[in-house]
Amino acid sequence: MQSRPLLQDDASSVWEINEQGLPGTGKVSVEEISHLIEISEISLGVFEQENLVGVVICLSPNVDYGSLNYAWFNEKYQDFIYVDRVAVSTNHRGQGIGSYIYQELINISEQKQIPITAEVNLNPPNPGSMRFHHRFNFSEVGIIHHTDKSVTMLLRQLKNRN
Repeated sequence: MQSRPLLQDDASSVWEINEQGLPGTGKVSVEEISHLIEISEISLGVFEQENLVGVVICLSPNVDYGSLNYAWFNEKYQDFIYVDRVAVSTNHRGQGIGSYIYQELINISEQKQIPITAEVNLNPPNPGSMRFHHRFNFSEVGIIHHTDKSVTMLLRQLKNRN
């Protein structure tokens, strides 16, 4: 397994993995994925040989992005790494790829001294994602109710350095 920053050429492969993660990942077009890669602070792909098997796309604060969840974090926090989407291909789930991605992200967060924010669907529920985030020490900091769903807002604080 290797990771590297995502490129525009990866957009269609990222889209395919995103589609496999619905509804948890949120439906977007290939063009929207391409735009997210362009405006992202961090976008990592995990590859097995040449095949993309997992992704994370993260934004820094105050980027021109229309997500209500992202806007909520912008209102509440000054500095953060916002996980817009994380997904692992269906055929590669349960192999530690999601954990590998999050460990890479946590390393970046600790180096930059910036906390990580994310959200998980509450309704429709996504208990697997909630367990996953709790395993990485994310805490619940709010709930947003949208017209068609509700999400739990999560924050992973930095470890105290002595």
